[in-house]
Amino acid sequence: MSTATQGTVNTQAEASVEEVEGKQQSRLAALWMQHYDLVILPLIIVLVLGLLLLYVGSRDLDTIEERVLAADNVGGLLVQHIWLAAISTVLVLVIAVPLGIVLSRRGARRAQGPVLAIGGFAQALPPFGVLLLMAFWLNFGFWTAVIGLTLAALLPVLRNTVVGLQQVDQSLIEAARGMGMTSRQTLFRVEIPLAVPVIVAGLRVALVLNVGTATLASYIGAGGLGELVQQALRLNRINVLLVAGGVIAALALLIDWLAGVAERVVVARSG
Repeated sequence: MSTATQGTVNTQAEASVEEVEGKQQSRLAALWMQHYDLVILPLIIVLVLGLLLLYVGSRDLDTIEERVLAADNVGGLLVQHIWLAAISTVLVLVIAVPLGIVLSRRGARRAQGPVLAIGGFAQALPPFGVLLLMAFWLNFGFWTAVIGLTLAALLPVLRNTVVGLQQVDQSLIEAARGMGMTSRQTLFRVEIPLAVPVIVAGLRVALVLNVGTATLASYIGAGGLGELVQQALRLNRINVLLVAGGVIAALALLIDWLAGVAERVVVARSG
């Protein structure tokens, strides 16, 4: 092989390598632009918790603050808070998704507007007032708070279920029916799988909403991290208040991050 031919081959090989590297870099850049928030959010959570630890460690806490901020006390309230948000979100999913499916059917279109309007009105009510009314109507305690949180977070999942099912391409539904599928089979094999990303987005909103609203549940004796806020206000301890706010914010960010990861996975699989 001549020197000129060898040089041409080397040049072509180098160009191919550069092209492959360029495509890899472009792919990584596109991946970063799509999912950079999933990397930044955990860093923010770690930063918030780290600043809290540094702040608490640099302060001279009295015996009351040490007792309130003890790991077993904060951990127990954190578990209660997570249970409140988790159970109410599961109830929202169990109630709102089937109801949204029913409202998206052709025979129930007339009821769709009034039901969504009632849901919007319920969400517009102050959560604290709703919880207090529920407590006086039913009873103070954990399950009353769960019912109140469920009612407050129904609308995002209900609305997204209806919207997700209605935006399914009608030609796909007709094609499924043309293949011999029944209405039930079309719903479960075509419509719901295509609507899942929209439903999951509504569930993410409801979950984060419940995590924040669950802070108010402590005022009706349901426990949760709101107890830390109440203790800080009653005892006039600013250190406890800062820690309570930081932990609640970090928990909300963590839940939002986990829900975001789940949403991306669902969208990727359905896509």
